[in-house]
Amino acid sequence: MAKAIHTMIRVLDLDRSIGFYNQAFGLKVADHFDFDGFALVYLRNDENDFEIELTLNKGHTEAYTHGDGYGHVAVCVDDAEAEHARFKELELNPTDVKEFHRDGALMARFFFVQDPDGYKIEVLERHGRYQ
Repeated sequence: MAKAIHTMIRVLDLDRSIGFYNQAFGLKVADHFDFDGFALVYLRNDENDFEIELTLNKGHTEAYTHGDGYGHVAVCVDDAEAEHARFKELELNPTDVKEFHRDGALMARFFFVQDPDGYKIEVLERHGRYQ
């Protein structure tokens, strides 16, 4: 059986991206590998062992395009409203908190934020299938 271990995103500035993911989600550097043409940084927290891999292609100066295929990475938190307020205080520009209902019951409460390279991250409140 396969186990999901990381998702990779390309970034222009490692320090800026590491700072964002630490400030927003408490992710810390688990490993950093520097090569001639690129660098890999793996971020994680104590909640689990799934990681975000930041890839810096040295010499690349133009913003990456996400095309029309990229969706988002999702994380879950205990209280979406409290996290939303914290993100606003940190000036991370979260979208408004939204709710999805199904058959009259709450299915999901969430908002989105973008990292410094424009990748969308969905912040879901722990509820139902989003644990």
